[in-house]
Amino acid sequence: MELRKDPITRSWVITGDDVIEPIVGSQVCRFCSTSTAPAQVIANLPGMSGGAWSARSVVHPQALYHIEGEPGRRGDGLYDCMGSVGAHEVLVENPRHDGHLWNASDFEVEQFLRMAAQRIQDLKRDSRFKYISIFKNHGERAGQEFEHPTSQLTATTFVPRRVLYELRAGREYYATKERCVFCDILAQEERQGLRIVEIRGDYVAFCPYAPRVPYETWVMPRSHESSFERTGTSRVGTLTDLAALLRRTLQRIRTVAEAFHLVLHTSPNSQHPSATLGYWKTLDDDYHWHIEILPIVEAKARSYTFKEIYYSPVTSETAVKRLREAKI
Repeated sequence: MELRKDPITRSWVITGDDVIEPIVGSQVCRFCSTSTAPAQVIANLPGMSGGAWSARSVVHPQALYHIEGEPGRRGDGLYDCMGSVGAHEVLVENPRHDGHLWNASDFEVEQFLRMAAQRIQDLKRDSRFKYISIFKNHGERAGQEFEHPTSQLTATTFVPRRVLYELRAGREYYATKERCVFCDILAQEERQGLRIVEIRGDYVAFCPYAPRVPYETWVMPRSHESSFERTGTSRVGTLTDLAALLRRTLQRIRTVAEAFHLVLHTSPNSQHPSATLGYWKTLDDDYHWHIEILPIVEAKARSYTFKEIYYSPVTSETAVKRLREAKI
């Protein structure tokens, strides 16, 4: 496997001729607490009331990125390519097979979030990795890989293009106004109240002004913080309200869509700064971590995307009304 860069879109693509065998299901789930199937455990968080563990990280059984070696970035004429060096982990959200983020206890959701923060913090100590991604694909239409409640983590030697867009926008806004654009968005959304789904403590769930898909929802801290892992590894109780809000938000999302994508956006690795791009110069001031949830609703008459322009047949204001009224 290797990474190749599209010179026009500047997106990195992982490709190769390796045959990826389907992971054949068995009567014993490899991620359940009672499983005897082999799994290379990286880290555990203790469970409540003497439980062996509440959340854990394991090596992905068919990892796309591998921790050993150096990227070896090289040119091929006008093209760039490099080895698929990185990390690919499965974050097991719960030892129970039915312990989803929306029906687990707040303690269990909080432990999962804390595990995610600890894994990001640990991998950022490796200066080879520019970015750590946490994502969850739930439902067949979202490309769900395992039956057990899991999310995934990838550590890469590049920053994903979507995050680069955010870094660029945040930096340019801060250069002009000396304020965080995410903080200004939150301030306006709370002032207007038109697109707020729910506020819980220092966290808010809202539908963005220009959604990419129907019912797109973001969860953000109201206090400025660029790094999720700093939030997640601080004192006990910091994630309590976030866990409850994330659980309730996913319950609402599931009243309109079974499948969804969830992605955590946090700051890139400060040990790997870019002297030419300048994204790290005011990073702690201009970036703001957040969780993006993109539901996959039933197919509409038109595609969600139309020549790179997103199409959402439901406005954010209508989406918020329906999500607020959802019985959870």
